[in-house]
Amino acid sequence: MKFRVEGAVSKASADSLIPAQPSAQLQSTEAGDSLARLFLRRIKGSTEQYRSSQNAAQQRLDALRSPLSGTTLQVEGALHLARPAFLPPDEEGHARLRHLDTGLRLIEAAFPQVSTDIEICRLTCTMLEGAWRSRALAPPREEEQATVCTCPLCRRLPTPPARTLGDYDWRQSAGRPLTVKTWPHRRELDSVLTGGWSWTRQMNDLERDLGHRHRFEDDILVFHEYKRVIDTIDTTRLTQHVEDRLAQNFSTNSARALVSGLFAAHKRSVDEYWLQQHQAGSVVLPQTNPLSQSAYSVLQMLDCLFWHVAPDTELWQEENLASLLLCRVIDDMADVRADALTGEISNFWLADMPTHTKALYAACAIALVKYGCMPEAHSPMWNTWLMTTTVVWMGLTGRHALWFDGITQGLPPAEGCSLCDLQPNSCSGILTHGTTLTIAPRPTAPALSARTAELSARCRAQYPESWPLFDAELHAFEAVHGPWHGDIDSAWEILRRTYIAAVEASRAAPSLARARQVQQDAGVIGSEKFSTLHDPRTGREDTTLLAYMFGCAHPHFLWNATGHRPTGVTGDWLDG
Repeated sequence: MKFRVEGAVSKASADSLIPAQPSAQLQSTEAGDSLARLFLRRIKGSTEQYRSSQNAAQQRLDALRSPLSGTTLQVEGALHLARPAFLPPDEEGHARLRHLDTGLRLIEAAFPQVSTDIEICRLTCTMLEGAWRSRALAPPREEEQATVCTCPLCRRLPTPPARTLGDYDWRQSAGRPLTVKTWPHRRELDSVLTGGWSWTRQMNDLERDLGHRHRFEDDILVFHEYKRVIDTIDTTRLTQHVEDRLAQNFSTNSARALVSGLFAAHKRSVDEYWLQQHQAGSVVLPQTNPLSQSAYSVLQMLDCLFWHVAPDTELWQEENLASLLLCRVIDDMADVRADALTGEISNFWLADMPTHTKALYAACAIALVKYGCMPEAHSPMWNTWLMTTTVVWMGLTGRHALWFDGITQGLPPAEGCSLCDLQPNSCSGILTHGTTLTIAPRPTAPALSARTAELSARCRAQYPESWPLFDAELHAFEAVHGPWHGDIDSAWEILRRTYIAAVEASRAAPSLARARQVQQDAGVIGSEKFSTLHDPRTGREDTTLLAYMFGCAHPHFLWNATGHRPTGVTGDWLDG
């Protein structure tokens, strides 16, 4: 069986696929509602195996501390919340949707197994078109009088540094800074993005090899989204290769790749259309966007469901979907200023929702990183290394602003820090019934294991001022993780040039140049040491420790990346 997604049809037949001028509500607002209902029908509740693992993790932590008492914060289930009304697509938007539907119908005819993915793609793109047009043309709302939130999270929100487009010229998809690759397949796939997918899949596949470890032929179709990569890839040849392979050896995930490739191309085209309108002066895009908590959540799902593919048996598991959503949130935490400068619509921090909600989601992301550091988190579900590898990948490529934007003058006090005391949480109900975050005194291991003690000793000898903080974080890490059995030399060299370097920089006078130096060197050490994280003996241990130090350890450089200072939407499109 062979088919061609890119094949054109006559204008008459294409026009018949979608009504020429459907109602505004059906084409935009109703798409979001239908998408939420679809997810609510498909999502599977937590399994007994998952609940048992969570309970075992909690009991282990409880044994290291006095009876738990603290503050709780409620996070509502996103899919049950109201979605905003969007304007209908314009003529160009309808044309894009007709073109998309042509390709989707061809895929569905050949592979009916992915009809749900196709419907998600169709509804997501319809909602996206409406969201962009509403952002550009809807009259601005009257600003509500902001009330000062005094919750433990909002009290800690950082003051964002000013940034310009030039500050993000390091942010690119291919090539530097990861110059040493560990996935030799083809030259054009030798990129930062492909390496990240391969690594996460390898981490998951060590016990349960689903054959996803090096599925580059599937992945390549989503490169429609990345300009610097697309210029060097013969997509027609690779698409033909995938089609031939599908005809010979069908795989649901391979067919999903075709759907996701169309989604990526559509998203790219609608993004560029409205940014061009803005640059031409036809519209003025605000730095906010009309996405609500619910609209944002469903908008991200198709992208995430493919990029971080899970087995069919776990695809709709609520724990899997929670990790997908919060993985995107953690990405937005670091990308917010660059996305604002270039007009990105789907960044969570630009969305039209209360600051408190954004703080809750950032805290959920950190709580899930902590949960991912616990060994009990990884047995029930295949796709459980996503958050830990995401945070480490961000830290070791220099691709995100963990160190660049995260360094502030002076170290905030660790005593009574609500982020330190945020308890590990799988956040599994974040889309459905909601989740409860708990802030309570964190447990600490009474003594360090041998290898972790060696890391502490090296810090004490080389960086005595940073040692008390580093040692305390190692004790907190081992309470969550248990004894660490990683590669001492590799982990130390990475931590010395990332986390400890950032702590040291925070003690000095404020300097953007010093912050940038740490951020760039993080990419260099990533190039040098990334291959060690592929070691089946110690790679998971090292990854877990780095995820904790990059995502959870005081002074919470990741949290510092949540600030956003509005400027103008200007400049060229950036990768990512």
